[in-house]
Amino acid sequence: MNNVLTRMTAGKKDWKRMEARAAELPSDYRTVYSKMKSYMWPFTAGDGMDVVAILREILDLFETEAAAGRKVIEVTGTDLAAFCDARLPKEGAYHINLRAHLNDVALKLS
Repeated sequence: MNNVLTRMTAGKKDWKRMEARAAELPSDYRTVYSKMKSYMWPFTAGDGMDVVAILREILDLFETEAAAGRKVIEVTGTDLAAFCDARLPKEGAYHINLRAHLNDVALKLS
């Protein structure tokens, strides 16, 4: 039980640090990152740490590319769902609708 509580506490602290980092991103990156989080959560397994790890990698990439002066769509491409899908495990049944909704964001930013 102690191990579970320790993992949960550490996970929560890590998540808060990630959210603080995301808040520092330029607005286009923040928008896409936020939408990607919403898109990916339904695909999480168990405690959600699998998606947290994927989001951490995306956040690292976004910070690096934003610092280099690249626009978010240059990094992700216009198919945001495909960008996410390449990092996620197998598809779920409602995957197609989620993809279309996420890609609406890219169309607005293009």
